[in-house]
Amino acid sequence: MQNTGTHTTAAPGAATPTHCPYCALQCGMNLTPVGGGTVEVSERADFPVNRGALCGKGRTAAAVLAPGARLTSPLVRSDDGALVPAGWDEALDRIAGNLERTRAQYGADALGVFGGGGLTNEKAYALGKFARVVLGTSQIDYNGRFCMSSAAAAGTRAFGLDRGLPFPLEDVPKTGCVILVGSNPAETMPPSLRYFTELRENGGTLIVVDPRRTKTAEQADLHLAPRPGTDLALALGMLHLVVAEGRVDEVYVEERTSGWEEARAAAMAHWPEHVERITGVSVPELREAVRLFCAPKAAMVLTARGPEQQAKGTDTVGAWINLCLATGRAGRPLSGYGCLTGQGNGQGGREHGQKADQLPGYRKLTDPAARRHVAEVWGVDPDALPGPGRSAYELLDALGTDIKSLLVMGSNPVVSAPRAAHIEGRLRSLDFLAVCDVVLSETAELADVVLPVTQWAEETGTTTNLEGRVLLRRRAITPPQGVRGDLEVLHGLAGRLGVEKGFPTEPEEVFEELRRASAGGPADYSGIDYRRLAEENGVFWPCPAPPAGDDAEPHPGTPRLFLDRFATEDGRARFAPVTHRPSAEEPDDEYPVLLTTGRVVAQYQSGAQTRRVAELNAAAPGPFVELHPRLAARLGAAEGDPLAVVSRRGRAVAPARITTGIRPDTVFMPFHWPGEGRANTLTNPALDPTSRMPEFKVCAVRVETVTS
Repeated sequence: MQNTGTHTTAAPGAATPTHCPYCALQCGMNLTPVGGGTVEVSERADFPVNRGALCGKGRTAAAVLAPGARLTSPLVRSDDGALVPAGWDEALDRIAGNLERTRAQYGADALGVFGGGGLTNEKAYALGKFARVVLGTSQIDYNGRFCMSSAAAAGTRAFGLDRGLPFPLEDVPKTGCVILVGSNPAETMPPSLRYFTELRENGGTLIVVDPRRTKTAEQADLHLAPRPGTDLALALGMLHLVVAEGRVDEVYVEERTSGWEEARAAAMAHWPEHVERITGVSVPELREAVRLFCAPKAAMVLTARGPEQQAKGTDTVGAWINLCLATGRAGRPLSGYGCLTGQGNGQGGREHGQKADQLPGYRKLTDPAARRHVAEVWGVDPDALPGPGRSAYELLDALGTDIKSLLVMGSNPVVSAPRAAHIEGRLRSLDFLAVCDVVLSETAELADVVLPVTQWAEETGTTTNLEGRVLLRRRAITPPQGVRGDLEVLHGLAGRLGVEKGFPTEPEEVFEELRRASAGGPADYSGIDYRRLAEENGVFWPCPAPPAGDDAEPHPGTPRLFLDRFATEDGRARFAPVTHRPSAEEPDDEYPVLLTTGRVVAQYQSGAQTRRVAELNAAAPGPFVELHPRLAARLGAAEGDPLAVVSRRGRAVAPARITTGIRPDTVFMPFHWPGEGRANTLTNPALDPTSRMPEFKVCAVRVETVTS
């Protein structure tokens, strides 16, 4: 191996162990340079999460490294409106100048920053620091607000701490029953499916809750197909039966929880027949689900975007947590509630400061002690730090009015935001837009300046996977001429805006500062360093450093949380007294059908990178409308016919895909594509009052045939 600073670059023919750039499994892989600035991806069996398995996206990840697929020069908007190549100094000068002019004219909060759940911990940390210290703005959030924020809010409310999974994935096959709510890992994170297969091979049972009969649901012992937006009622109905059938773990509830009486009373208002009418799930199915969940000694509930991306997502997740608590299935071995985080660094991305209301270490921005601690690390006055800003959708909705200039790093809201046509219009209304990205995304196409930045194989940095396992991605190849790292971008802008120190370009130096900033916080990384990450194949947080001068062994990390106590002040988990309420937008005569959205196996998120890979495009070339044969018959639609799906926010057109695997009152569209098939043109930005998560998963639409 050849060492270049803190980066490690593989010698010709040598393999570099690293991690996939896509989902939150962060699968281990080996990268071997093959010339021309590209690498060969191969299996890495030593990493315990995927044990060598890779999905199609992981196997083809190197295709986006090719010069023809990615940006290799800064671009600036010329007088005639075209994006044209420019030098780095010109591009950075233009960004800094426009940010400074906006701040001088309108104030610091007229500057917005929008980050991404795919940024490394170092970049997420530096971006949050840049917004608050250099720009002085409160207006920073990131696209992870669209992914896990309801589960994070519910987990924090119940347990005092949010970590996607409070146990490693290796525990899943060893439990007795898993309820998988609104998740389709067979397509969203295929290497994880083996854990559920092994669960059943070991005699455990799998219950899948999804309005569609997905590839994951096909493998379940029991598939519950509720009407979209009714997961909360379903969980409450199950808890009602737990109480009515005498299945509550009374000793556990007494010793380890609080708030049971209020939660119990709320659940008892959701009797089985009432829940059947709301959800469409029959009473016998409800009873069977309760029996399967309560029969074994240990069980888990795992949620994903289905119940979370709702305007009542926090309460919905809270109801599933209540089910775990009432049956004694949290804070015990091989049991508990967990969230299957989506984006590659969705967990770490929300821990270290790019979220509107948080400081590094998962500290609250409103906590005076947290402000003092982080300000001391940053060398600034705590009073100089701005307060909490707008959440992601609210920030995007304010573009062009309150927010005049925006810096985007690692996100593509033109495709991924709800009510996307409106958000595209808000982006176009800005005085100035700068985008840092690997490719010319749909959002970058609107920018005044586009900066080409390094990607996973060309940079070193850490991520935190869905288990809370902090990992080290290693640089395998040198980036192309003309490409710089995001840390270099922030360093260059900070200097131009008058902050000469505090923004190093070496990832390990940034991580060392992150360790200090996180020390003592809920997400404490202070006992983790690059050496440990390399030697131990990752370390679970919290992992505090030993006291100064202490000869104690380093903290081993915390694979399993809450076994002794929860992270609340009194150590008890808190029930949430929640009740079902309708979705923000229910069907009516004009919009009689429900739309739900999601992913397909061959594409990822907004598709900005995967749509540039020939093999993936061949497998999933474009959007579609999945609908039941009964609905297709009413429309007179055949397989492949173009259909228009219309909501109160817009219209999308895509070919019909007819299947009995979806409810007759529901249609499904994947959200990876721009243009006329953009699913998020339709989706509802109604926000959860706690998490500020938009209601991606359910809105009212009508479906029409399209005549040529």
